[in-house]
Amino acid sequence: MNYRDLYNKWLCDARLTEEERAELKAIATDEKEQEYRFGGELAFGTAGMRGIIGCGINMMNVHTVMRATQGLSMYIKTLSAAEQARGVVISYDTRRGSRVFAKAAAGVLAKNGIKVYLFNEVHPVPMLSYAVRYLHTIAGIMITASHNPKEYNGYKVYGEDGAQMSPEATAVVVKFMEGITDYLSVSGDENSPLIEKVPAEVDETYIQTLAKLTLSHKAVETCGKNLKLVYTPVHGSGYVPVMRILKKLGINVTIVEEQTTEDTEFSTVKVPNPEFKETLSMGIALANKIQADVVFGTDPDSDRLGVVVKDDEGEFIALSGNQVGILLLDYILTRLKEENALPENAAVVKSFVTTGMAKAICDDFGVTLFETPVGFKFIGEKIKQWETDGSYSYVFGFEESCGYLRGTHARDKDAVVASMLCAEMVCYYTYVGKTVYKRLQEIYQKYGYVLDKNISIQYSGLNAMKEMNAVVNALKSVKVERFGSLEVEAVRDYSASVRRDKWGKETSIDIPKCNCVYYELAGGSFICVRPSGTEPKLKIYYSIKAADEAAAQLALEDAKKAVEKLLESVKK
Repeated sequence: MNYRDLYNKWLCDARLTEEERAELKAIATDEKEQEYRFGGELAFGTAGMRGIIGCGINMMNVHTVMRATQGLSMYIKTLSAAEQARGVVISYDTRRGSRVFAKAAAGVLAKNGIKVYLFNEVHPVPMLSYAVRYLHTIAGIMITASHNPKEYNGYKVYGEDGAQMSPEATAVVVKFMEGITDYLSVSGDENSPLIEKVPAEVDETYIQTLAKLTLSHKAVETCGKNLKLVYTPVHGSGYVPVMRILKKLGINVTIVEEQTTEDTEFSTVKVPNPEFKETLSMGIALANKIQADVVFGTDPDSDRLGVVVKDDEGEFIALSGNQVGILLLDYILTRLKEENALPENAAVVKSFVTTGMAKAICDDFGVTLFETPVGFKFIGEKIKQWETDGSYSYVFGFEESCGYLRGTHARDKDAVVASMLCAEMVCYYTYVGKTVYKRLQEIYQKYGYVLDKNISIQYSGLNAMKEMNAVVNALKSVKVERFGSLEVEAVRDYSASVRRDKWGKETSIDIPKCNCVYYELAGGSFICVRPSGTEPKLKIYYSIKAADEAAAQLALEDAKKAVEKLLESVKK
């Protein structure tokens, strides 16, 4: 059935609400919109599904949510009776339709005889991950589109370990979903006695668990009450837990009141992504007004933390996710070493697109560094592996996209614990007589300057993902000797798990496969190209090591021009 037939079939279906029918009638003369909504299905991968909210099979709506949940229910029913009885926990953020989608998912699970724990108000990703582990459920569902624009929502599934569902289990769920061709046939029971509220103790024990991860009690006790810190939840789910943990530690916080409301439109920002300095502009304005030292901001599902600090001239600068990551890494390892608490088999995990500076820091502290594909579930897998075999002790994990995790209470990015750690890090450096910005410069002086920059090329339309993957695939067959002044020493093809050096020697890469091309450059720099798994964007990562910032910037500009030329050549 083509998209026009599907569109007309949905339009005439009596099971649609009047609101849904009116939405479809409004695009009666818009062929392009009809094709987008009905020309393909919303993809469900290991990161779940994410899309624009609206009526259609390629959109986020109650029908796509219920179909996905029916697929999950059918998967759960293949497990043992004991596993099925453990149930599923569901959370959601402040986005359009999040609570409606969460209740619809709960209803489908309940109608399938599966117990459900449903949060009665918004809770962030890390607390959903924690709840899965605390309540010993067989799975978890998080309704969120993370940092995407307001038009989006999404659906993420977590396994019993609190990490996003494994590729193997996801494949089974997808197989069941594919058997459900009539989206509107799935029903649920939102009033079922099988649905109950998540116990209040989950919130309490989560905060208690985070408090045990603090590293600088004396510095916080001395400086926390006088710290001038501004925090904004950017209308998201981080407001309550972030404020609770900072207040529990006795750290003074000034909140951006206008951004504490659960605003589905995120009306005070262009996009609710704390990676961007402009998203934190209201926090910066307030910080200037009260002469604060630092600004924090979390995204709608509070798994990402953005940080803004003052430089030596007193101007606020936005730190990149890589910079916050190396500051936290350096701080955590420093404090553990000072307290003689750094395990002999300590390990740190980062995604392979995250700054190359992490290795120099880990080597200096005698800590083993592991790399994974993009996606925090892979970091979660390392934690699970080491808890099972005892080979390493997990210390810290991070991604360049402002995602950090200390502790094993959750298996996904946790902006709540990251806010706590960054706040106490500010206290610690204040206590020893320096600023966070000063410490960052010291790190560059010690290990060498690294300039990390990410570029995203926006794609659109029904075939966006196909087009992006085609570009990456084409790169694999093109021999590249240099990018500007930077010589290519080896190329990693992660889809084939192969590394080829400049002399043609091949070695295998022991890492989960993904469609990505990674260029190892002379001097410890790298360039990586990959399609985003959650947005229609081709992402290019630059990590340029140089003598200083000026030299790195020059090398970066030359490299960017070379990459642009390469991409143009493979598109022809």
